[in-house]
Amino acid sequence: MNEMLILSLAWLAGGLLGVIFFGGLWWTVRRAVLSPRPALWFFGSLLLRMSIVLAGFYFFGSGHWERFLVCLLGFVIARLVVTRLTHTPIKGSNSAAQEASHAP
Repeated sequence: MNEMLILSLAWLAGGLLGVIFFGGLWWTVRRAVLSPRPALWFFGSLLLRMSIVLAGFYFFGSGHWERFLVCLLGFVIARLVVTRLTHTPIKGSNSAAQEASHAP
């Protein structure tokens, strides 16, 4: 198979793994806040998310450092995307007013 196609698939797989990991973290935080046992949510979610991501990196890296690196790049980009999409701004806050309040 063409090496560029393999690297593209590794990049997409890394992005999917990142969405699963960080999207799952976001979902876990939202669920754990309302739970009477939040530690159980966090620990169980961590085990599940880490298992999926480590197995995915092992599978898609296939012993080639180039594929692993591209997969990791997709994972990091997915982190940025999920962080941007799940960020909820604080209502009533103005960044210019906050910066001005810290002026000497």
